[in-house]
Amino acid sequence: MELRKVQKTRGGTFFVTLPKDWALKNGINQGSFVYVSVTPNGRLIIDPQYNLRSRPSTIKIKPSPYLRREIIGKYLLGFDTIHISAKDRITIEEREIVKETVSRLIGLEIIEEDHANIVIQCLLQPAALSPEKILRREYLISSGMLRDSVVSLLQRDAQLAKSVIARDNEVDRLYFLAVRTLRTIIQNPRLSEKIGISPIECLDYRLTASLIESVGDQASQIAEHSIWLKEASMPENIITSMKSLQRHVSEAYQTAVTAFFSRSVSLAESVRDKKEEVKKLCEEAESACATLNAETYQRIISVISLMNRVYDHSVDISDLTIPKIDRKMPQDYRESDMLL
Repeated sequence: MELRKVQKTRGGTFFVTLPKDWALKNGINQGSFVYVSVTPNGRLIIDPQYNLRSRPSTIKIKPSPYLRREIIGKYLLGFDTIHISAKDRITIEEREIVKETVSRLIGLEIIEEDHANIVIQCLLQPAALSPEKILRREYLISSGMLRDSVVSLLQRDAQLAKSVIARDNEVDRLYFLAVRTLRTIIQNPRLSEKIGISPIECLDYRLTASLIESVGDQASQIAEHSIWLKEASMPENIITSMKSLQRHVSEAYQTAVTAFFSRSVSLAESVRDKKEEVKKLCEEAESACATLNAETYQRIISVISLMNRVYDHSVDISDLTIPKIDRKMPQDYRESDMLL
């Protein structure tokens, strides 16, 4: 970092000179154009690549025992083309791993394939979906999973529980897409400006996406317990307690996500205010399980613990709510409007 003195012409125009080494390194000459943008925090960015289009980034990898992890890692890093090349040939097992991994990642398609090569390309443009839209979709699926997982438990509906587990794959796909998009925004100031999310905000979105994905995992675990408990007898007092707990936890989850998107500190605080109430409901639900046999008791207690963890994640999401002074909430604001 170096200090440069701001100067002013007779006409009143302010200017500052560019570092000579930087200009030569980037091919800047007299008459060249540079891209100048202002960040939300008031900083000025000078980009020498004004006339250049961003080229798709390509990476070449070799089949290995970590092929699945390699593909996911390169996808998350923002590579547009992943070229898998073997010295002799790609085995049938490796091809199955590639196809299964590609199906888990939104936007990826196999565009070329022969005995020793597979070329995967991401056909989704970084600005096609904003992180906010991705997170809203991720939340809507996970919240539906949470609701249906408890319903499947109380109604002993194994088919509904299996559908909850299946939906977890879509939450994972959206999470991976969110991470890829956020990393791309951080590396591209112009894209950050276009979408309207600063690199600092990307950190909050990244954490929120991870917490929402974790809620999906917990709903899936509840559904797994539901399948095992499909033949178990469920006393009425347990059903009543679990319904009440599910309702309060789901409300806290919705309020937390709404607060995050709307930047409402009052809504965020209301999530933390539910702590004692949720704790009491968990204790009541645990007490209602006292007459159950050991295996059923253990599984219901595990479900209660998972529900409490969802509430904890809701508190974590609400803690990421940061007020934005230049954004005013409309007087006719409704929580449901923020989630649609």
